Amino acid sequence: MKVVAVNGSPRFQGNTYTAIRMMTDVLESQGIETEILQLGNQPISGCTVCGGCRKDPEGMCVLPGDHLRDYVKKMLEADGIILGSPVYYGAIAGGMKCFLDRAFYASAGQFRHKVGYAVTAVRRAGGVAAFQQLCSYFNLAEMIIAPTTYWGIGYGALPGQVQQDTEGEDTMRLAAMNMAWLLRMQETTRDSLPAPQRIDKRGMNFIR
Repeated sequence: MKVVAVNGSPRFQGNTYTAIRMMTDVLESQGIETEILQLGNQPISGCTVCGGCRKDPEGMCVLPGDHLRDYVKKMLEADGIILGSPVYYGAIAGGMKCFLDRAFYASAGQFRHKVGYAVTAVRRAGGVAAFQQLCSYFNLAEMIIAPTTYWGIGYGALPGQVQQDTEGEDTMRLAAMNMAWLLRMQETTRDSLPAPQRIDKRGMNFIR
């Protein structure tokens, strides 16, 4: 089993990375392989609504110039996904938003029933809104969000200060333990308990 984490922070070893490592350390102690993808310092353009992903044989975004396809392939091969972002103006980082819009719009159906968890790093406020923003991608992709006792928020300003947030660390560690349990449960029941079939969504516009 493997969990891939996407670090949406421009700082490679800042508080977002440290919070992600709180989870990956626990997962690795449970015998689960992990990999952290550094996204935040890369130029990622937003979705242009070109429709190319609907024609792509792999069902992925076709915009050139970045590593999105490589990262999405790693996410598709993984059993679990962690999304991590700093909080900017009460929301996730812009590059992370561009990446997730393109990755999940094109491939959301392929993430179905993977186990996910969201991690945010914030100096003071806006963490809950950013955490819920990340969880929306999981929810709309029919993923399973690992439970824990609080929102996935780590507090700190300077790099490494998130380690002083003891409650935040406990929250991340418990989420990782629950993620490992869910992954093992999926592995154990995969053959005996097939996943439910998808329902074709009947779209409806409210303005006629």
